[in-house]
Amino acid sequence: MNSLKKRILALKKEKNAVILAHYYQEAAIQDVADYVGDSLGLSIEAMKTDADIILFAGVHFMAETAKILNPAKKVILPDLKAGCSLAESCPPDLFQKFIDQHPDHIVITYVNCSAEIKALSDIVCTSSNAVKIVESVLKDRPIIFAPDKNLGKYIISKTGRDMLLWDGSCVVHEAFSLDKLIEVHKLHPDAKIIAHPESETHILETASYIGSTAGMIDYVKTNPNNKFIVATEAGILHKMQQEVPHKILIPAPAQEDNTCACSECGYMKMNTLQKVYDCLLNETPEIIVPEYIREKALLPIERMLELSK
Repeated sequence: MNSLKKRILALKKEKNAVILAHYYQEAAIQDVADYVGDSLGLSIEAMKTDADIILFAGVHFMAETAKILNPAKKVILPDLKAGCSLAESCPPDLFQKFIDQHPDHIVITYVNCSAEIKALSDIVCTSSNAVKIVESVLKDRPIIFAPDKNLGKYIISKTGRDMLLWDGSCVVHEAFSLDKLIEVHKLHPDAKIIAHPESETHILETASYIGSTAGMIDYVKTNPNNKFIVATEAGILHKMQQEVPHKILIPAPAQEDNTCACSECGYMKMNTLQKVYDCLLNETPEIIVPEYIREKALLPIERMLELSK
C-alpha cells in the first residue's frame, strides 16, 4: 500500500497532475489526494488548479463538472462505471418534457446530476448552498427543483418556497433505518445525531444538525459534544476522525445487514488505490463533455459560484 502511494505521488509530480477526492472515497485515496472535499469545495478547487491533468476520485458527474469548468485540461476518472443513483434517477429526455410542461418555472438542479441535466438548468446548487440559491430567486417566480426530492423537501422546510420537485433520490441516503438509529441512540444517549439533507424527513427530524459533508465536519469540530452519530455515507468518517481524533464517531445504521453496519455508496467505492495509479499512469479513462453541452452547463454552474461568494 505504501509503495503504491509513493508511486502515485511520483507520477502526480511527473505529469503535473492534481488529485481531487470526495469525502466518500476510501481512506487510502483520500490520503494521496491534494484536496478532499464536498461538491462545492471540489468545484472551486477544480477552477483554481494550474495542473495539466485533473484526476477526479469521485463519481462520473463530479468529473464532468471539473471538465465543464476546465475544458483545456485533461480530466480522468479511475473507474468510468462510478456513476450515481441520484443522477441516474433523472434522465435528460424525461426531464426536458417535465420542464416543457412548466415553462414559467426557473430550473434549479442539485449538482449531483449529469452534464445534460445541468445544461437544461438555470442555476445549479450544492447541499451547502441550496438554501441560499433558492432564496436568491424572486418569491413570485415558481421553481422546479431536481433531482433530489429529499433535499428539495428540506429546502422547502427552511425557505417556505412551494417548489415543484422531481421524484429522484440517493439510495445511500435513503438506506438509513430509523428503528436501528433509535436503538443506537439508546445505547449512546449522549451522542448528537447529525445528518445530510439528502436523507429522508424522518431521519432529519432526529438530527441536532443538518448540513453538507463539509458542514458536518465543521460542526463536529466546533461543537463541544464528544460523541456523534453520523447519518451520511460512511467514507466521511475518515476525514472527520482526523479532524477530531479525541471524539467518538458512530455511523448511522443502514436498513440492510452489512459488514460495516453503515451506509456505503457502491459507486464511490468502485475507485481503488490501484485504479488511481493505473488511471494516472495511462491517463485514461478520460472524461469528454461535448462542447455544446459544456457551454450550456457552464452558465448555471457559474451562476451558482457567483451566488456562493
